[in-house]
Amino acid sequence: MNRPTIFALLLFFTGCLTAQIPSGYYNSANGLAGTQLQQALHNIIDNHTVITYGDLWDYFEDTDKKSNGKVWDIYSDIPGGNPPYEFTFYTDQCGNYNEEGDCYNKEHSFPKSWFGGEVYPMYSDLFHVYPTDGWVNNKRGNYEYGEVNNASWTSLNGSKLGNCSYSGYNGTVFEPIDGYKGDLARTYFYMATRYYGEDNNWPGSEMTNGAQPLEWALNMLYDWHTQDPVSQKEISRNNAIYQIQENRNPFIDHPEYAGVIWFNTTVENELMDASDFRIFPNPVTDFLHIKIPGNLEQEDLTLTITDQTGKKLIEKPTSGSSKVSMDVSQLAGGFYLLHISNNKNHEEVCFKFVK
Repeated sequence: MNRPTIFALLLFFTGCLTAQIPSGYYNSANGLAGTQLQQALHNIIDNHTVITYGDLWDYFEDTDKKSNGKVWDIYSDIPGGNPPYEFTFYTDQCGNYNEEGDCYNKEHSFPKSWFGGEVYPMYSDLFHVYPTDGWVNNKRGNYEYGEVNNASWTSLNGSKLGNCSYSGYNGTVFEPIDGYKGDLARTYFYMATRYYGEDNNWPGSEMTNGAQPLEWALNMLYDWHTQDPVSQKEISRNNAIYQIQENRNPFIDHPEYAGVIWFNTTVENELMDASDFRIFPNPVTDFLHIKIPGNLEQEDLTLTITDQTGKKLIEKPTSGSSKVSMDVSQLAGGFYLLHISNNKNHEEVCFKFVK
């Protein structure tokens, strides 16, 4: 790929996000890069436990359930906002649909026609099959994912159908909302790696050669991957699928792997370590104090307080200070997340605190 060498995306979720990676799971991939890393990761996640396509209805309740018990549909949900509608497990299964919001079914985000139809294990691989609105799923069909300037159709949550505006392809594509672009990019990186060397007879598409993204698609997916970092939803889903299929999505556990495999990026020594920061008091009443380690005082850091859904509430730069105080007196009582982001190297550490 003719893309500038940049530092890999390094994300640290200490305290906020728990990946639950089994000890030693990725040891055989340490120190590798390019196709050698992709092959090593393939060997780690290959031969997963295969479930039946019919069993997906039950497993969705383990992998794609919101905190309110509703179906987590990426084609209707609005992260941090109010979705236009929500589905109830089992009660709202498709079925027939006449319009958006009628029911949910099973979406092969990597369309089954691209790997040859109802062929196992791909057909029921939970890492790329999501519960989604049946009407929107039908609108997406087996179109490639892409970016759209002038939509011919737009869903109630803002997903779009139209001609691709991303450089390298101008056919009809489906564009998910920004909040789920990273999820789907990491899904495609998973498919490219789980089925690496097993995709020679796949029909492919205008987006893929077998399971491998074409150059235009790879560039776009990597943009999505870096612009929409790993979320708690993805980590929880990854952990749940591991309990079912006994394999993981490496690009959720280690976001930096995508750059190391496909874009010759290197991983810098970690500049940020959660143990170097201090936040106090916790619980807090009026002011939350953050002690910045000396080696990071002059870095371009941003402190962001969010609620547990990820909604941004307070944001403040560190401005070269060794200690920063944030006024949280107006926040209601409850649990919150403090994100400390290094804007230069895209690193982040995260802490929970109580008001």
